[in-house]
Amino acid sequence: MRTAPTILHLDMDAFFASAEQASKPSLRGKAVVVGGLGPRGVVATASYEARVFGVHSAMPMAQARRLAPNAAYLVPRFSLYKEVSEQVMALLRALSPLVEPLSLDEAFVDLEAGGAAWDEGSARLAGVKLRADIRAVTGLTGSVGLAASKMLAKIASEQAKPDGLVLIEPGTERALLGPMSVRTLPGVGPATGDHLRRAGITTVEEIAEAGEDELVRLLGKAHGHALHAMALAHDERPVVAERETKSVSVEDTYDVDIHDRMRVGLEVQRLADRCVQRLRGAGLSGRTIVLKVRRYDFSTLTRSETLRGPTDDPAVVREAAARLLEAVDTTGGVRLLGVGVSGLADYTQEDLFAQAQARATAEEPPGQEHPADEESRDSGASPEAPAERRWPAGHDVRHAEHGHGWVQGSGLGRVTVRFETPYSVPGRVKTFRTDDPELEPADPLPLVVAVDSPDALEHPGQGSSEPATLPKSRSGGGGEGAATSSP
Repeated sequence: MRTAPTILHLDMDAFFASAEQASKPSLRGKAVVVGGLGPRGVVATASYEARVFGVHSAMPMAQARRLAPNAAYLVPRFSLYKEVSEQVMALLRALSPLVEPLSLDEAFVDLEAGGAAWDEGSARLAGVKLRADIRAVTGLTGSVGLAASKMLAKIASEQAKPDGLVLIEPGTERALLGPMSVRTLPGVGPATGDHLRRAGITTVEEIAEAGEDELVRLLGKAHGHALHAMALAHDERPVVAERETKSVSVEDTYDVDIHDRMRVGLEVQRLADRCVQRLRGAGLSGRTIVLKVRRYDFSTLTRSETLRGPTDDPAVVREAAARLLEAVDTTGGVRLLGVGVSGLADYTQEDLFAQAQARATAEEPPGQEHPADEESRDSGASPEAPAERRWPAGHDVRHAEHGHGWVQGSGLGRVTVRFETPYSVPGRVKTFRTDDPELEPADPLPLVVAVDSPDALEHPGQGSSEPATLPKSRSGGGGEGAATSSP
């Protein structure tokens, strides 16, 4: 392991939700939840204001609505997130040729390889400058961890959240890790954590004290060796530039075998949604859907289906996984299920899946409904055949008279729009018929535009006469953590 904290881990703060808050002045400082809004939808990201109510990523959307009924619930805008991600990754590559992206909002950087840092002082300066550059370029905040290994850099960035910087001094790693939960270490999920807890092991220090032989006995050779090394703060993994992702998958191991066929089917659907969330988070799509089933007798079956083109449509992945499950006998019980996507690409072929998308549209109810405001009561809007899927909640629109805005909700033949831009004050709300010829979908606007740019002043927001300005930070707390080995 290195003797200087020259490995940096960046994790953008509540990335999707923060981007939505930056884009929508009326949502800044308010609870925002981004994800699928249908009955089987899951939370992709929750703002820090929403997390106060217990909402978190991968939670069923129905549960999130019960916990935070007054939050804004938005459909993801992946084109915007990918654009912002590319800006962030460009800043990282300016620091070093060795940048290892983990998703749209997370990456490792080898500062030493780029000559950006060689000791504690230079590493801290690089981290401070990076955070300032990200704020200037994107208007968003990111948390930075600096350490002598990838594992510790990631732990440091977790401690830095939100909007902070934490540096772990070399030589203090064991003292830092010791009292932490076993779940802190990479590869220790709920099942492994419970297995260790039943053996009386709950902290990283207790893993180290248990010894390698005991861990091998409990977890198997490969996992036991790796876990013991990590508990001793040994991590020699290099930062690998632009590693090629061959597949994206998720799986769950169950403490008690599942015998009910209906529950198995529901678990597969849930895993398919999580897999698509991860797929989209990486800006990818894929052609081959893979189902993994480990049965009661530890036999493992893998089934796959290759589509005609790449997709990141959750309905398509769910349906393919369900078809694959039909060919698997689960009567004896299931102890593990997994869903994956391979044959990856950075584009989709939506035309191949129009029928599946139509089915998904029919299953998913319209977004939040908002009553018309006083100015729209006489607009002539009337109930009609639903066309709400043209107007996903949170997506951009443009009106011939009122300019740029976003969909606040739709239902009963109406669509409610708030007219504002990232550079304006909170805008006014108007309601239209869903087939209004003057209203059309639009592309997202950049989150940050220089004040002297004509684009920034084109649509300053309904009722605003103020010049465009850079949006302020929306993530709470933070600041730079002192060189430390504790939270």
